[in-house]
Amino acid sequence: QVRLVESGGGLVQAGGSLRLSCAVSGGTFSNVAMGWFRQSPGKEREFVASISLKGTTTNYADSVKGRFTISRDNAKNTVYLQMNSLKPEDTAVYYCAQSRTVVPFTSSTTYAYWGQGTQVTVSS
Repeated sequence: QVRLVESGGGLVQAGGSLRLSCAVSGGTFSNVAMGWFRQSPGKEREFVASISLKGTTTNYADSVKGRFTISRDNAKNTVYLQMNSLKPEDTAVYYCAQSRTVVPFTSSTTYAYWGQGTQVTVSS
């Protein structure tokens, strides 16, 4: 079965940076799109970023555009989320997900497999 494991979360000061990684095993990683989502207490899980199977097409939530960058290394079966200029409102559990499609949709319903999440806390 497909397994996704996130890493790289932590506590940072506002304005700082983190890079999240998601290692995928047990599936055909390079054949599908990948995405990052996040969830804060009391809020629904929201879309953050997604990337096509070859990494040539990306999508970002308006709230992170210009600050976050999604990328992937298919040879390493890994997807990344570089987060710069972090804000307290970025505090959340971040989840990586593997899509059912090659198109990097923004809806969570198009993603078949999910990691357990990694906590990102941004202090003011």
